[in-house]
Amino acid sequence: LILIGVLAFSIRLFSVIKYESVIHEFDPYFNFRVTQFLSKNGIYEFWNWFDDRTWYPLGRVIGGTVYPGLTLTAGSIWWFVNALNIPLSVETVCVFTAPIFSAIASWATYLLTKEAKGTGAGLMAAAILAMVPSYISRSVAGSYDNEAVAIFALVFTFYLYVKTLNTGSLFYATLNALSYFYMVCSWGGYTFIINLIPMHVLLCIVTGRYSSRLYIAYAPLVILGTLLAALVPVVGFNAVLTSEHFASFLVFIILHVVAFVYYIKGLLTPRLFKMAMTLVITVGLAVCFAVVAILVALVASSPTKGWSGRSLSLLDPTYASKYIPIIASVSEHQPPTWPSYFMDINVLAFLVPAGIISCFLPLSDASSFMVLYLVTAVYFSGVMVRLMLVLAPAACILSGIALSSAFDVLTRSMKFQLSKLFDDGPAISGNGSPNGSSASTVNTSSSKNEKTEKSEAAPKEKQSKKNRRKDKEVTESVSVKPKKEKRLSVLPLEASIVSTLLLIALGGFYVVSSLPLVLPERMSLYIDGYIKNATFAGPLCLGCS
Repeated sequence: LILIGVLAFSIRLFSVIKYESVIHEFDPYFNFRVTQFLSKNGIYEFWNWFDDRTWYPLGRVIGGTVYPGLTLTAGSIWWFVNALNIPLSVETVCVFTAPIFSAIASWATYLLTKEAKGTGAGLMAAAILAMVPSYISRSVAGSYDNEAVAIFALVFTFYLYVKTLNTGSLFYATLNALSYFYMVCSWGGYTFIINLIPMHVLLCIVTGRYSSRLYIAYAPLVILGTLLAALVPVVGFNAVLTSEHFASFLVFIILHVVAFVYYIKGLLTPRLFKMAMTLVITVGLAVCFAVVAILVALVASSPTKGWSGRSLSLLDPTYASKYIPIIASVSEHQPPTWPSYFMDINVLAFLVPAGIISCFLPLSDASSFMVLYLVTAVYFSGVMVRLMLVLAPAACILSGIALSSAFDVLTRSMKFQLSKLFDDGPAISGNGSPNGSSASTVNTSSSKNEKTEKSEAAPKEKQSKKNRRKDKEVTESVSVKPKKEKRLSVLPLEASIVSTLLLIALGGFYVVSSLPLVLPERMSLYIDGYIKNATFAGPLCLGCS
């Protein structure tokens, strides 16, 4: 994990190593100005700052229109480093914030995948995320934008949700709400979280996978998360008034109705339960219809039905080109082409289907969440090329699960075949008589042990018929399962070796093609433009990217 973090950090330093520590593009330079103001004047001045040089001559109220997560994170790092008497400038901290958080995001990916499919899959997914091109393009040193910290917040929120699903711990549920609050502070893409998690809760309810762990994972997130999100000035009362958040409230009501049904089912007899069910269903439907009617009344007064322009452009890809041309004119809001998928996630596009199959073997709450995350991210990335960044962690996680499962099967087959080869070799040759004698002694000793166990078990009291049946079923299941696994998972030795080498070659191809070797050349365009246009206002000329 330390090596993966070092790899993720060092890959993103090509531009700094070859040229200099400079913030490039326009939005990162604006964020740098805001962080400079925060570090000089403090947080209270930052919330009330009216910047008359942005959107000139109108100006801009910075505290109420900026997602403050990135600025507060970099400002806290600068304050902490200077408290340790390490004299770093604000610009240096801003340049290296994105590479630092890319390493932390790879560790968060390890934790999330480990909760779903084990340690091996987690390590593989973390290593893949450290090198995925679509994430590298948004987290290079000097790219000081909201996505630098938002992807870590996104993955870490999903990890805490899955951890709460697996453990049912209120401690992790509270941490999940706090992580969601950090995501709300960092990026407007937090609406993806507050819609994806309710979709998964509804999926679990419909498929009959409701449990108290599901309730603990979701209910505190809605209550605490909504209250904390309303504290962010740029969000405010939109956390309860806009249509992006209504799905979470509706699923919250459905979850409580289902929880109440399960509760009274354990208290009443079947006949009384049927009578109570009719009452609960009628009351529940009446409450749901009343809530829906209130929501419809609130939404109908808005010309956009309570949705923001960007949300509508995601749900309806033709909306922006018809009604909001300024959103449609931005290049990163265009739908991607097919080659951009291969350029951004590379060979992961071919590994993801295998990862989906391995998530169904067996299907758990965590693995179903991974599949749902991937499906929704694929749709949104097909609408807007910028959201390839949201697809990248899902593709890395499922590709890591696929590669880990494949290596698991292949190495187990090789171990089994080699042990069989080495164990059967001397016995087949017949040269060594000690092998035969040792085998005979093992057999005689095992038969003696069986006899002694039988003689000890004879005087014991007879078990009841139910216990005997249970013991029989347990012994049959224990004896049958390993045989089936060996039959299904053991491959020929030559095929296992060849397949392992091919997978290693595929990983090598991914590493070579994903390393940002073009970044120095791309940065040279920025630096050349900076030098040639030195008469203009400093790094603002780098905004032509």
